[in-house]
Amino acid sequence: MTGAPSSLNRAFAQALRQARKAHKLTQEDFSTASGRTYISALERGLKSPTLEKIAGLAATINIHPLTLLTLTFMHARGGLTIEQLWTQVERELKKLR
Repeated sequence: MTGAPSSLNRAFAQALRQARKAHKLTQEDFSTASGRTYISALERGLKSPTLEKIAGLAATINIHPLTLLTLTFMHARGGLTIEQLWTQVERELKKLR
């Protein structure tokens, strides 16, 4: 039995659906990356994609995988702006050099 989707899965679901619709794609358009059933499960927050799957989904949408992940974390942290998120990421990356 499947449990309730996690908040991060729900955020990814929103991000994927938003990006797909913004590019006027249907779930069937992802047939080279995944089956429609899998895409549907992702868009309902029932599955967690691997990094390879995220890269494949992003390629189908014709966006960078970080765009899809950025949108996910913006949804996960409701109200977080792109500027706030990228400021945090930039600061953390500089510390890691």
